[in-house]
Amino acid sequence: MAGLADCLSFLRLLIARGDPKGIPLATGAIDDYLAMAPVSARRRGLRVLQQDALELHVSSVGVQRSFAETVDAYIERKLTEE
Repeated sequence: MAGLADCLSFLRLLIARGDPKGIPLATGAIDDYLAMAPVSARRRGLRVLQQDALELHVSSVGVQRSFAETVDAYIERKLTEE
């Protein structure tokens, strides 16, 4: 799951920065992961991304927390579509 690891690292970086302008980059990274992941691995991968975003949300404050919430909400939406 190299695509998952890359997406996870990129999302962590974006959440750490907390720049709202990075939201399109985060959603794009998630969409790119879904495009390249095998269908059988998508839900599991999304859950891994979501868990990481939730852990970062708990340990963050301010804009980082808000960014993590946005990422979590986007992942949740994608999970309902899968």
